[in-house]
Amino acid sequence: MLPETQRELTRMAFEHLDAGTTAMAPDGLRNPVTAYIDPERFEQESAALFRTYPLLVGLTCLAPEAGDYFVDDLAGVPVLVVRGSDGVLRAFFNVCRHRGSRVVEGRGSAARSFSCPYHAWTYDTSGRLMRIPCREGFADVDVENTSLTELPLVERHGLIWVVPSEGNAPDIDAQLGGLAPELASYGLEGYSHFGTATLTPEINWKVGIDTFLEAYHLAILHPTTVGPLYHNNLSLSDGFGLNHRMVAIRKTFEKMRGAADVVGDFLTHTIQLYTLFPNVMFIHQADHIEIWRSFPRDGRVDASSVELSLYVPEPVTSDSARRYWQANMDLALDTVDREDFRLSERIQRGYGSGAQSHLTYGRNEPALIHFHRSIRQALGLDRVGQD
Repeated sequence: MLPETQRELTRMAFEHLDAGTTAMAPDGLRNPVTAYIDPERFEQESAALFRTYPLLVGLTCLAPEAGDYFVDDLAGVPVLVVRGSDGVLRAFFNVCRHRGSRVVEGRGSAARSFSCPYHAWTYDTSGRLMRIPCREGFADVDVENTSLTELPLVERHGLIWVVPSEGNAPDIDAQLGGLAPELASYGLEGYSHFGTATLTPEINWKVGIDTFLEAYHLAILHPTTVGPLYHNNLSLSDGFGLNHRMVAIRKTFEKMRGAADVVGDFLTHTIQLYTLFPNVMFIHQADHIEIWRSFPRDGRVDASSVELSLYVPEPVTSDSARRYWQANMDLALDTVDREDFRLSERIQRGYGSGAQSHLTYGRNEPALIHFHRSIRQALGLDRVGQD
């Protein structure tokens, strides 16, 4: 985070602490329950948000060297990301041009080519078709124009975005709405991937984001896990186009009072939660990065896949470091899965009960309000007569 931003947010946080207040939205929001249960609304989101917007797939460290690759399927489209021999990172449909088989699985390194497991059609790391067994049977195939189908990919600020449909590369800096310099300041190019785990709660995909977007519930829902670490119902809030930054304040924040300069210490005594539109929580903790990605699952309005990837500032080379980072990951997963998502599953069932037509978001939940207004804006639902 930029030094001047840290200083300004520190000033604002102390003002709220001293006054017993929190960041407030100009107005509350009544969000229709149909946003979470209506199949038509769900299909609109799936088509508009998860096919046309750039989706964050991870940090550069997932594929730093030529021949490094990984697959990504959570958006419902089979995607292969690979760094070519020229050092360029590319994305393709992970679909063989012969009979449509997936070309490769998992994550790997030092690949020079990918051979389809069905009939061994083989592609190089730039997606070019290199070999067709029994070539005489396919004399009419134009090999030069039968590459893997490329997808728009942008690698910037140590982050990788892919659009899961054909088209032009997006303007990521414009998409970030002014957040690019702030994200770049974290030096993400130097981070290492520790691990990834996926949860499969029975909730609408948006609920997987909602649970991170207010500090109003911390002391009540998390009394023995993360609740004691943070001031309840206290956060800072700023929008960046369709994106958002929320800052939660640790109980240790008071140690900074009267400091000559707060740069660096601010990051230690807060947690920065960025909503990267449409479906990512990018969380900067004091000593690591968490990326939570929430996707619809199995074509259901009430099921999601929520993936946590933990990134750390240096490679993990010792057992003690491995135990430390595993404990961090276990705490995050356990808190979100056992506390947030178990309650969220009951909430999801309540949405379908007919008990109410709208949900009420308070002015003290500005990040939540911003997220849902951003979705409505992207879907064109703020026009008269739209739900």
